[in-house]
Amino acid sequence: MHDAIPGAQGQATIAGRGVEDWLRSHPLLRELMALRETTWFNPALQPATSALAGCALGEADVDEAARRLQRFAPWVARVFPETAPRQGLIESPLRRLPAMREALRQRHGAPHHGDLWVKLDSHLPISGSIKARGGIHEVLQQAESLALAAGLLRPDDDYARLADAPARELFAAHRIAVASTGNLGLSIGIVGAALGFQVSVHMSADAREWKKRLLRERGVRVVEHAGDYGAAVREGRDEAAADPRCHFVDDENSRQLFLGYAVAARRLRDQLDEAGVRVDAEHPLWVHLPCGVGGAPGGVAFGLKLAFGDAVHCLFAEPTHSPCMLLGVYTGLHDAVSVQDFGIDNRTIADGLAVGRASALVGRTVQHLVDGYCTVDDAELLGLLALLDRSEGLRLEPSALAGFAACTRVPESARAATHLAWATGGGMVPEAEMRAYLDAANQPRPRPARAR
Repeated sequence: MHDAIPGAQGQATIAGRGVEDWLRSHPLLRELMALRETTWFNPALQPATSALAGCALGEADVDEAARRLQRFAPWVARVFPETAPRQGLIESPLRRLPAMREALRQRHGAPHHGDLWVKLDSHLPISGSIKARGGIHEVLQQAESLALAAGLLRPDDDYARLADAPARELFAAHRIAVASTGNLGLSIGIVGAALGFQVSVHMSADAREWKKRLLRERGVRVVEHAGDYGAAVREGRDEAAADPRCHFVDDENSRQLFLGYAVAARRLRDQLDEAGVRVDAEHPLWVHLPCGVGGAPGGVAFGLKLAFGDAVHCLFAEPTHSPCMLLGVYTGLHDAVSVQDFGIDNRTIADGLAVGRASALVGRTVQHLVDGYCTVDDAELLGLLALLDRSEGLRLEPSALAGFAACTRVPESARAATHLAWATGGGMVPEAEMRAYLDAANQPRPRPARAR
């Protein structure tokens, strides 16, 4: 248990107010600073129609992203043969988890009674994480824009031609840069290099070595940073600003990333229909999403509200050491505050979620759409990793288990609903790395403290 309250770091005041002043007006901050597992349901939640009406993006934007992914499907199928059976569609399975549902019931009492499902973005083709959606979409958008401007492509062409020499020569004269804790860099690096771009991935200190190695094997330039994700973003942005031929994929502000993730919701709707799962006012769906900077869960939540309206509810889950989205929405400061401002260290085994400052775009877009937020201790992530392996034979990286933790935090009124954990990554984790996670999970650890 972490009972001591660390001192705020980096500035004497936060948005003009001292820490003690913030603690008086926002008492949940005390629990976050003490690194206790915390759950907060959003009092500013609005009906879907009202919340969506206040967003700068809409259904038409998601439609265009979906059409772009369809236009590129022939190129994807040609360059990544593993996608050929689905004609270049980058999509993941939906799976029911009755054994994990029972295992969670035994571990946490009776968290819920409805069916438990998992969306296996951990096993998306090409890069094995949810970032294969937004990251790949933004790279494809940049390639399309350049090819159209150069006269190498028309919208009604067969996009498989972008694998030919003229297009590759065009892309080779351009660069793409991104900052990442790991998985976004993988998706952008793999696809960017496959198109022929020069790609630089700025990796924070949290990034796993095997992800850096895989990128280098694909010809991607990996720039390592001793600091956290925020430091990598600043360096990547500065590098791109100095080169007019360099496109920076801005995970903190990108609409193209966000829309790539949003497309997932309408595909999930079709999968649920095929599985016979009803989603309506009498049969609500709760979707539990791991959250780092917020782009992926924010885009998915946005798309879900467009697809299901008030019948869907979203719960974001973050590490206790990196609760940037909860902090930003709870205080109303969004990207104007970091976890470090409140003395929280942003160090977690959940490398994909090790982000100290939330997305400026996402926090404001979803602040009235997301039902709640919770934080999860690293020990709980590892425990759930082992539990899922034992109960279902399914292996994910620690970040992806945050959604399963969120399944245990729902209000009593939601326990009979259908629950879906979004598995955001893990399909490409090397066996030795996974074995190390499982070994760590089997070490005796105290049950993490929760806010009371």
